[in-house]
Amino acid sequence: MRTAAETTEVRRPSAVRALTTLLAVTAAATVVVELLNFWYAPEQGFGLAVRTGWALLRSLGFLLLIGHVRRGRTVARPFGLILAVTTVFAVGRLIVPRQGVPALPGLLGFALLTTLCAAVVWLLYRSPALAGHLVRHRPRLVVDRRGVRLREIPPRRPEVSGWLLTGRVAAFTYSPLMLVPALVACGAVLDGRLAAMPAVLLWFAAGILTSYAVLFCTAFLLRGMHWARTLLVVVTFAVLAVDLPLCWWLLGVDGLVRDGGPLVAAAALTLYALHRATLAEHSGTRAS
Repeated sequence: MRTAAETTEVRRPSAVRALTTLLAVTAAATVVVELLNFWYAPEQGFGLAVRTGWALLRSLGFLLLIGHVRRGRTVARPFGLILAVTTVFAVGRLIVPRQGVPALPGLLGFALLTTLCAAVVWLLYRSPALAGHLVRHRPRLVVDRRGVRLREIPPRRPEVSGWLLTGRVAAFTYSPLMLVPALVACGAVLDGRLAAMPAVLLWFAAGILTSYAVLFCTAFLLRGMHWARTLLVVVTFAVLAVDLPLCWWLLGVDGLVRDGGPLVAAAALTLYALHRATLAEHSGTRAS
């Protein structure tokens, strides 16, 4: 027979319910703003279609973030921060046309989406209720006397700061932020610039290689290896040194702003997060 305590459901904090609703609205707003921008864009070419499709995929990111928030995962904060920042940049770069002024519906939608993303970040980092809720780790497959099952197990590595997690998530965006403009550059190749094909292939290879380099760096970064931070900084500047000149050469100044801007934002967030994590560790060492 069940007791009253067993049948009582544990209700999530109101801040969690508010944030999940806000994330769902933000995901829907991302889709609406992108479709509005594509509709009003004077040039609906291959490049705009690729950039719009990539921006639309961010709506799935917000839905994934809802799952992390509902489960109380610690990764929700850094994931939400980088998703909000890159979404604003990804949508903002498509609002401004090559010539003339942006369409009023696009500007209003961008302002709304920026407000929603700012509200998401504010709730994630300023709500005490969410701070007490986002404490769970990812479940892992374990084998014990009760059989094979998924169980929440704290990671064996030392506890890391939220800034290191933020830098890790931001660095993982390097690869897709390189591959999207590389795919856009394929349109230039199809338009008759066949001589640029080796550069485009190099761009794709660099984007894929970057994903493995970041994975290697962050694996040791979360284990407290200080050399991994230096290596991640080197990878960050190498990514910028490869991507920005290719954006300028193959896509022009417009591509440099539209596709290089989000990568610069992600790199700046990564470097700032590493800097803040280092300062926090030094202050903790002095206090001890």
